[in-house]
Amino acid sequence: MKIARISLHRLAMPLVRPFETSFGTQTERDVLLVHVVTSDGVEGWGECVAGADPVYSSEYVSGCEHVIEHYLAPAVLAARDITAETLDARLRFVVGHRMAKAAVEAAVLDAQLRASGLSFGRYLGAARDEVDCGVSVGIAPSIDELLDEVSGYVAEGYRRIKLKIKPGWDLEPVGAVRALLGDGTLLQVDANTAYTLDDIDHLRELDAFGLLLIEQPFVEEDIAGHAVLAAAIDTPVCLDESITSAAVASDAIERDATSIVNVKPGRVGGYLESVRIHDVCLARDVPVWCGGMLETGLGRAANVALAALPGFTLPGDTSASKRYYADDLTEPFELVDGRLRVPTGPGTGVTVRTDLMAEWATRPPLLLR
Repeated sequence: MKIARISLHRLAMPLVRPFETSFGTQTERDVLLVHVVTSDGVEGWGECVAGADPVYSSEYVSGCEHVIEHYLAPAVLAARDITAETLDARLRFVVGHRMAKAAVEAAVLDAQLRASGLSFGRYLGAARDEVDCGVSVGIAPSIDELLDEVSGYVAEGYRRIKLKIKPGWDLEPVGAVRALLGDGTLLQVDANTAYTLDDIDHLRELDAFGLLLIEQPFVEEDIAGHAVLAAAIDTPVCLDESITSAAVASDAIERDATSIVNVKPGRVGGYLESVRIHDVCLARDVPVWCGGMLETGLGRAANVALAALPGFTLPGDTSASKRYYADDLTEPFELVDGRLRVPTGPGTGVTVRTDLMAEWATRPPLLLR
């Protein structure tokens, strides 16, 4: 298909509550959307997951916008015929910038699937009609406020609780939440690279809480350090930021640095690479789960479809819309018995609400031809 035009939209979406990790606190999302229109008039939408600042990743929203405007979009527009499958070869001249590339890929794939009448789930290989959902709980102002928040999510039916931790906020809050939940509820922690090898003895104390996993305790480049940690503690080590491709996932697994993998499409360059990572892990009996990046309903729809693949055996961070937003950018995703349904309509299966886009826009759309 031929892409006739691309537009970039910037929105400021308020979060229902501040979300704090070891990287900092967010009160709103600076959202970048990629909108493509084919020569036949078919539309596609993609969401960029980069943060406002380069603190979680080297990529950030304004940087992604610049790369798309000046490099990725011109390459896509110049192509006489392009598909999601050929996009990687077309964009390979740009080194890295996986979040920017993932947003473009999502928009192209959405248009492609809408034109052919296929859903994301069917195209990616979904094996289920609905997926189990977990929820990510940020660092709270106090233990009491943390327990109140977790209690609310348990009442809503979430099937797994994930706690953000950092030095000084780990053993006590995790112990308090485990006591609240009892032994029967899945509980895991996410360190977002906040620890070092010097903390191994401290991290071993988390073994007492029967955690499903500890996610990304060390910096992303330190795969060797994670292998040392995995051999030293009983809690399974899960890699998140370290996993940037199927090749890296294979290497980390072979080195015993991880026994569980968090797949984030935006972090690895898109949904096609996410499927390749899934396949690598499935072949090695390594469970995977779908991470979240505070996506709107647009990104959430595609993530839910991905999470329905057979290797995604653990609940992901595919929470209901109201976990983050009072109003979502699409029709809201609602939790039913701890699960979300996989959209079945063409493409992502959801419709972007242009009225809310106009309300939340921080500048006029940038039109590229």
